[in-house]
Amino acid sequence: MAEPWEDPGEEVRDMLRAFSEKFHDGSRFLGPLLGAVVAVAVALILFSSVYTVEPSEEAVILRFGRYLSTQSPGLHFKLPLMDRAIKVKTKIILQEEFGFRSSGRRADDDEVTDKSLRAESLTLTGDLNVGDVEWIVQYQVSDPKKFLFNTREVLKNLRDVSQSVMRRVVGDRTVNEVLTTGRVEIADEAQRLTQEVLDRYDIGLRIVTVKLQNVNPPEPVKPAFNEVNAAKQEQEKAINQAEREYNKVIPEARGKAEQAIRDAQGYATAVVNRAEGDAARFRSMLAAYNTAPTVTRTRLYLETMEELYGRIKSLTIVDKGIQGLLPVFPQKGEPSAAGGTP
Repeated sequence: MAEPWEDPGEEVRDMLRAFSEKFHDGSRFLGPLLGAVVAVAVALILFSSVYTVEPSEEAVILRFGRYLSTQSPGLHFKLPLMDRAIKVKTKIILQEEFGFRSSGRRADDDEVTDKSLRAESLTLTGDLNVGDVEWIVQYQVSDPKKFLFNTREVLKNLRDVSQSVMRRVVGDRTVNEVLTTGRVEIADEAQRLTQEVLDRYDIGLRIVTVKLQNVNPPEPVKPAFNEVNAAKQEQEKAINQAEREYNKVIPEARGKAEQAIRDAQGYATAVVNRAEGDAARFRSMLAAYNTAPTVTRTRLYLETMEELYGRIKSLTIVDKGIQGLLPVFPQKGEPSAAGGTP
């Protein structure tokens, strides 16, 4: 290094001279090196201009950071160094868990603790009881552009919305409904309301389903709730048995009543028809009697006698002119004087 009073230009000239000599000696390797660099650059450009979208994905294309288009699955081309493809899994059903974590997911999340899980699941019911509600939300990305750019922290928003909606829905029902009969209705209403809120946020998510998993009372009061549930089951059993007996006895009684009514109606119709027939026959006989009284009277007498004699099984006729005859007739089953049975 030159001293402060020496001319520094000489030292700089010596350095430039040495660099020129070294560059002149390596000029014969410059051509192949530049060719290799150009080939590698061309290969990189071609490779970066082609991309593949899997069947479960859609690709959002950005040009200089601005949204350009959304591409469907398949092989596509883009401008190198200008376009960027962000792939989003839109055909896969994703899942978020509340109040619990699967073993694998909990291991991946360092922030999950038992206290935080209890804070998620403990929910106040409409009758001022507390229920330990665990549920899952299954969803899909319906619009990848909105999913990427309309909202920050989409999953956090989804979890916050789902917890808010679930607490609202559970808060409108009693603890017995939450634990027993109202689970399906709660899940359906929570799915509908969650989708409505997400649509207002316009974040490109579609709720596939909301399912209640374990719904239990808090641990300190769990034995009392179990006893209540057992009593409820006994009550339901008694009600079912009573309804079964009701369905057995009442339809049978109604059937017998309907049969009695039908029999009475049939008897009434038969009596009326018979009376009308007798009246019609009497009117016809009266008309015939008015026309020929003697003939009609004789005919009626003969018909009546024929009907009466037709009812008699045996008949003995005694002549009035016989005097001093004592008619003795054997009783039924006794032998007659001739030795026979009449």
